[in-house]
Order: sequence, then C-alpha cells, then structure tokens
Amino acid sequence: METDDVSVREQLFHDRVREIIICVQLFVCLYILSYLILTHFKKNAEFVTDDVEDATVNRIVLWLCTFTLSVAVCAVLLLPISILSNEVLLTFPQSYYMQWLNGSLIHGLWNLVFLFSNLSLVFLMPFAYFFTESEGFTGSKKGVMARVYETAVMLLLLCLLVLGIVWVASALLDHNTARENLYDLWEYYLPYLYSCISLLGVLLLLLCTPLGMARMFSVTGSLLVKPRLLENVEESVDCALFEEAALSQKLNSGASCWQGLNLQAMKSEFVSVQAMRKALEMRRNASPWQRNLGYPLVMLLLLALTVVCALMVCFHVLELLFDESAMPRHMEDPHLGLASFSVFGSLGATVQVVLILYLMVSSVVGFYSSPLFSSMLPRAQDTTLTQIIGNCVCLLVLSSALPVFSRTLGITRFDLLGDFGRYNWLGNFHIVFLYNVLFAGLTSACLINAVTWALQRELIRAFGLHRLPFTMARSAVPFRLLLASGLSKIQ
Repeated sequence: METDDVSVREQLFHDRVREIIICVQLFVCLYILSYLILTHFKKNAEFVTDDVEDATVNRIVLWLCTFTLSVAVCAVLLLPISILSNEVLLTFPQSYYMQWLNGSLIHGLWNLVFLFSNLSLVFLMPFAYFFTESEGFTGSKKGVMARVYETAVMLLLLCLLVLGIVWVASALLDHNTARENLYDLWEYYLPYLYSCISLLGVLLLLLCTPLGMARMFSVTGSLLVKPRLLENVEESVDCALFEEAALSQKLNSGASCWQGLNLQAMKSEFVSVQAMRKALEMRRNASPWQRNLGYPLVMLLLLALTVVCALMVCFHVLELLFDESAMPRHMEDPHLGLASFSVFGSLGATVQVVLILYLMVSSVVGFYSSPLFSSMLPRAQDTTLTQIIGNCVCLLVLSSALPVFSRTLGITRFDLLGDFGRYNWLGNFHIVFLYNVLFAGLTSACLINAVTWALQRELIRAFGLHRLPFTMARSAVPFRLLLASGLSKIQ
C-alpha cells in the first residue's frame, strides 16, 4: 500500500514538472516573438543615448512591455488551444504521445494567464509608466534605484486610490456585501476590480469588432492586387510616371523658390504619386491568377466569416430565450476528450477557432481605425516608449476579454475556466442578452454599409466617374448613370 502511495506521488510530481516545462517553453516562444515585434516598432534613439541611466530604464521598461504583450498573445490563444486540444484527444484517445495533453495542463494555462493579466494591468504597466517619468526624490542620490523608490511610492499611492474607488463603487452597488468584505482584499476587491476591467474590455470589443469587420475589406484590399474592371492600367502607369517626373523636376530645379508649406505640400504630393505609381506597377506585373482570382476569393472569405459570425450570434440570441445552458458559466474541470464542443465535430471546432482569431484581428483593426484611438497606431522604428506602454495595455485588455467575449456571443460552447468564469456580470441574463442583440445589430449595419460603399466606389472608379471635376455625394450617382457610362465604355 505504501509503495502504491509513493508511485502515485511520483506520478503527480512528474506530471506537475511536465506541465511547468510546457508552460515555460510556450511562454519563452511568445516572449521572443513579442520582443521581435516591439523592437520592430520601438524608437531606436531612446535606447542609443549618452545617458546610461536613461538607457537602462528604457531597457527595463521594454522588458516589462514584452512580458505584457506575450501575456496578451497567450490570452488570445487560450480558447483555440483548448478547443483544438479537445479535438486532438477525441481523435487519438489512446495515443501514448498525447498523454501530456490533459485537462490539468489547460486549466493551469488559464490560471496563469489570469494571474499574469492581473499582474500586468495592476502593477507592471503602471510601474513601467511611472518608471519612465520618474527622476528620483529631490535631494536623493541620482541613479536607477532612486527612480525605483519614487516609482514604488507612486505605485503604492495609485493602488490605494484605485482600491478606494473600487470600495466606494462596490458599496454603492451592494452595501451589505461590501460591508461584510471590508478587509477581504484578495478574495473580493481584486476579483471585483478585474471584473470591472473585463467588462470594460468586453464593451470595447463590442464597439471595435463590428467596425473592424467593416474595415477588414478595405485593409485587406489595399494589400492585394485588385482585378482589372474596364480599366487601362498601362495608361494609368504612364500618367503616374509623367506626373511623378513633373513633380521631381519642379522640386529639383526650383526648390529655392518654394517656401514653407508649399514645399511641404509638394513633397507630400510627390510621395503619394510615387506610392500610387508603385501600386499600379504591382498591379500590372501581377499574374492573371493573382489578379483575377486571389482578390475575389479573399473578399468572399472575409464576407463568409462575417456572415457566419453574425448568424451564430443571432442563433445564440434565440438559444438564450429557450435554453439556460446557453448562458456563459464557470467550469472547474474541462473534461477534455469526452465530447466535441461543436455539433459538427472537428470541422465545427476548426470553424470556431478561425472565427475566434478573426474576431480578435477585427477588433484590433477596429480599435486602431476608430477616431479615438487612431493616434495610438504604432509606426515602425518611430514609436515612443509611452506609446508602446499604452498599446500593450490596450491589447492586453482586448485579448484578456476575448475568451469571455467569444463565450458570451456563443461562438463556442467551451465554458470559461479558472477565474474567467467568476465575473459578477456573467450571470445577469439581461446584460448577456442585450450584449448579443447589440453585437448582431452593429455587425449587420457595418457590414451592409461597408459592402454598399465598396461596391459603389468600385463602380464609380471602373466607369471613370471619379475623374469628374466635382465631388458627388453617394446618393447623387443614380444607377442609370452608372449603367449608361458602363455601356458607352464597352461600346
């Protein structure tokens, strides 16, 4: 009996060590990827300064931002990894090489992401911001440690302020519960704070994702070669070359005659003409398959993903009215390998993973396309550390809310693990139902608006109406005019 107990303890020990090794390997890979991304966008002048102290502080802040971004990427991959792990165990239930993939490992990943998300949002990112702005207390010896002391004091004051605000808010909403848990910091106030942050992230996803779905068509279209539709590309290239040569001659010969804004305007016009000429040359040199088949297929794929996502949300709205199990809930043990999380089996689970990743990409595109956050868009080799900190915080808020967002909309039936399912507002039927209705309505409106705008814009450009010397409103171009112009071009 004692030998059996020892063997069980050894097995548990080896399983735990194996899970730690897998988690560390995954995090190291994501950390390296995040570091490469941040070094591509960071402003090199901030790290190559004569002040050794500033350079050291900037490097430490960059490491903290890299940690935060790697946690954000891991939060994005939580649901896809969990869903695919379940399908792999269903496909190979008795495989010796898949024994490391189990519910304990997945549950541990969810707990670690929740812990590191809290740590990054509440401590690391505020510390990084205060660290870059600190100079040390007046009269103290200058150095990195003086900045650390000042940053620690500022962070402590910020934590006290935030906890006071959370206590007041919880007391206003539920006075009796707040009074009973007055000193229960770890079990009540920190989860309550993160529940508020998660609600903010889910609301941000509600606004950014439909906008991003509409913008995905134009963003993807700018990266692909569009098909020729009643357009002479050779003529357009010749016109762009002629205009570029004329602007270049003006800039080279009469640069001294141009002053101030006129010179800047001419330079910006020259750059835009040069970019247009390169795009036209790329379109001319593209193969017929790439030009005539690639662009329509990608557009149809984006349209199909958006329509499927909207239909799934509409179906989930009906489920919420008749089935209590459609509500998002907490799950202690994932029980992987017993049943698929989709009624269509592995194919449905794959579609769920693609939709979850598509929602995340759309939310990021919509976030940076919104007028409120467009100024935060990072630029290659020209992004300051303050901007990097702000971008990492926003991306972490969006990505940590993605599992709750996907489950609330019914994109997947994989219930939330760890503390992700313990948010106070998840059990409120009215909030969840209203959220689904708003998302379906906003997505449908943005999709219809984007498709009709894009179709009319391409028709106007194809029929040559964009060369008219006046600006026309959308309703000012009747369909009969488009048909008449198109028929005259064909003849």
